[in-house]
Formats: sequence, C-alpha cells, structure tokens
Amino acid sequence: MATYTVLVYEADPEDGCYWAKVAELPGCGTTGETIDEVEETIKDAIETYIEALKALGKPLHQPAARKIEVAVT
Repeated sequence: MATYTVLVYEADPEDGCYWAKVAELPGCGTTGETIDEVEETIKDAIETYIEALKALGKPLHQPAARKIEVAVT
C-alpha cells in the first residue's frame, strides 16, 4: 500500500469550496464543498489515476520517501 501526499486548498473563502491535488501524481486532484468531501473523493481519484497509468503502460509515480513541513516567516 502506498501513501500519497494530498494538498488541500480553499478555492474561495466566501463560498467555502475546496480543491485538492496529489503532490506525487501530476494532474490528479478533486474538488468538494467541504474538506470531508474532498477527503472522500481523493482516494477514488488516486485509484483511477493509477489504473490509467497501468492501462497506458506508463510507470507508476512513487510516493515521497519522507514528507516534511517547513515554516517560513
């Protein structure tokens, strides 16, 4: 089982919409009205992305070896 890095952004602070992308999978993402909705749909997006890569005979992108957060002031 692989663990991918999902980055969630607030699309419009007034509307409360969110979008997410998978750091290791270019072009893989989802949107939702809530963060919970994004969390529910991103797994399907990742699975679909990986299935498409396999069907096209392309190599799978590997998850990052280590994930860190860096605060910059």
